[in-house]
Parts: sequence; C-alpha cells; structure tokens
Amino acid sequence: MKWTEVTIKTTTEAVEAVTNILYELNVGGVSIEDPKDFKFQKKNEYDWDFVEEEIFNSGYDGVIIKTYITEEKDVTKDIEIIKERIQKLKDFGIDVGEAIVEISEVDEEDWANEWKNYYKPTKIGEKIVIKPTWEEYEKKENDIIVELDPGMAFGTGTHETTYMCIEQLEKYVKNDSKVFDIGCGSGILAIVSAKLGAKEVLAVDLDEVAVKVSNENIELNNVSKNVKAICGNLMDVVSDKADIVVANIIADIIILLSKDIKNFMKKDSIFISSGIIHKKVDEVVKSLEENGLEIVEIQTLGEWNAIVSKIK
Repeated sequence: MKWTEVTIKTTTEAVEAVTNILYELNVGGVSIEDPKDFKFQKKNEYDWDFVEEEIFNSGYDGVIIKTYITEEKDVTKDIEIIKERIQKLKDFGIDVGEAIVEISEVDEEDWANEWKNYYKPTKIGEKIVIKPTWEEYEKKENDIIVELDPGMAFGTGTHETTYMCIEQLEKYVKNDSKVFDIGCGSGILAIVSAKLGAKEVLAVDLDEVAVKVSNENIELNNVSKNVKAICGNLMDVVSDKADIVVANIIADIIILLSKDIKNFMKKDSIFISSGIIHKKVDEVVKSLEENGLEIVEIQTLGEWNAIVSKIK
C-alpha cells in the first residue's frame, strides 16, 4: 500500500497541539523530530540512546512532525483540514512558526519502521523508564518500567510537558490515591500513576483513537485492574472526586478547566496542569486563583511550565 507522508515544519510550542490535530484525523502514526528535546536529554545525561545525527543536521531549526495518510483516504481534503486547523492555533496564542506542510509518497514498509528510529528507552524523574515495546532495556534497581508504543498516540514521555507531569506524580501519588488523567493521549500518565501505586486511575480523552491506544497500553503494562480509559468530556463522564487530577494539555483548556475542576477534587487534592507556555503562565495562575485554587508550585522546563495547585 502507498501512503502519503505529510511533513509539518513548526515550533516546539506547537508540537502537542499539532499532533492532536493529526490524531483527530485518525492518521497512521506520527513521528516528531525536535532537536531541543534530544539536546535537553543529553544535557541532563539521562538514560537515552541518542538518535541519528541527521536530526541535528536537517537544516531546519524548528520541529519537524511527520504523519502518514493511507491512499484509501481523501488526502487532499485531509491536507486542507490540517493546514486550516494549524492556522487556527494562532487564535489560542500558540506560535506555530512557519507552519509549512509538505507531502510525498512512501511505501508502507518504509513508513512502518522509519519512525521507530527516533524512540529509545528514556529515564524520567527518579524511577520511571519509558521503554518502547520493541527495545531491550536492562532494568536497574528501583526502575519502574512503562512499556509504550509512541507511534500510536502522542505523549511519549520525552517532551518537557509530560516529563514535568511524571516528576510531579512521583512526588504526590500514594498507595491509596485516586487519579484522573484529563486528555490522556497514549495513556502514559495514567499508567505511570498506577505503576507508582495509585489504587484507582481514570483516563479521559475526547479522541476515540487516543482512548483505544490508552487501553491497549494499559493492557500491555498489566495495570487494567486499577486503570481504565474512557471517551468523553470530564464534566460529562465523571461524577466522583480524585486525590490527584493531572492535565497535560494547553493553557487555554486549563483555563477553561479551572472553572469546574474543584468539583472533581477532594479537599486536600492536587491539580497538576502542564503544557503551559511562558507567556500564558500568569493568565493560568490568575484563573486558578480566581476559581478557588492556591498555587503550590510552578515548575519550568525549557519553553514549558507545569503548575501544581490545590483547593484553598
């Protein structure tokens, strides 16, 4: 089968939003070439088997996102939708950079294996190791292994926004914790929560593909007894309260969430929100505080911020 390879040149800031657009179209896998991510990992000397040097020598300083559309779909229509939705991200204050969209034709076999070159086992925080399913990894003392297929849904653990969420989960998850993961993507944060000992974890996403992938990864990691992923809006599908609510999305959605998030938090609950660019931090903080939340910590990594808050 022939596939159309779609190459999008954008910014680190726009990575997760653009990737979400692609998965909403049910594309056939996504790879992200972001030199800043790899340089960040190398600078901190975490356990990373580095990717090919060609990523650093591509001649483009920004992020290159690649996805694939089967010949069975209306490629022209999908490309126009992608271009239109990327441009609309500007309305949310997201810098999409050049936002150049290019296409080429590839064989299925080439597509199926090429993106795997970019993902290797990664150590995050003190304990968590994100391991692609096809990679070997020798477990070290105190390592907690999370098996993941990063080509299926965004949220691989290597991006700063996810990295900060995992660090905060390591800090707050206890054996009796109930955790809500809002916008679960690949299910990584829900799985990490369970691996850290949470007794009950609910992952929620509006994207049916993300929910399907999350449940597959939940099964893969043998945590299905206390983790499940469901499709829908948190406000519509959840009626109880959690000890920890984590949302790795974008600032504008967090601002919307802040208006109702207390309804899903116990008195001493923690709300971990990430995916917040520098220029949006003050706006998010203001919204959280206006809606009865107290800021516990603001963590910064690269161009991103995570805000931990609790009920006043």
